[in-house]
Amino acid sequence: QVQIVESGGGSVQPGGSLTLSCTASESIFSIYIMGWYRQAPGKQRELVALITSNTNSDYADSVKDRFFISRDNAENTVYLQMDRLKPEDTAVYYCNVRGYVDLYNYWGQGTQVTVSS
Repeated sequence: QVQIVESGGGSVQPGGSLTLSCTASESIFSIYIMGWYRQAPGKQRELVALITSNTNSDYADSVKDRFFISRDNAENTVYLQMDRLKPEDTAVYYCNVRGYVDLYNYWGQGTQVTVSS
């Protein structure tokens, strides 16, 4: 019923690009925020980027000049375009979907992004 499906992770060399996709099931409605978090081994989960229903966006300082978040409301999908990737970007990336007035807060299973030579 409630499904968060992530795709697009993989391995890439430094300076390369990847695009992550996250689709929420059609049964999830009134989505306010869609965002991406990441967690590297031994570190806390941190916000990468988020976007609201009216397309206001926010980025972590470490990625704001390299990553771009967008959403397709008709498809219940959020994208994260990642350019000029660095080894420090290596982490598991998690999709987050949150409803208006804290109606719900859902997480994807995570997708691995590895940046190495």
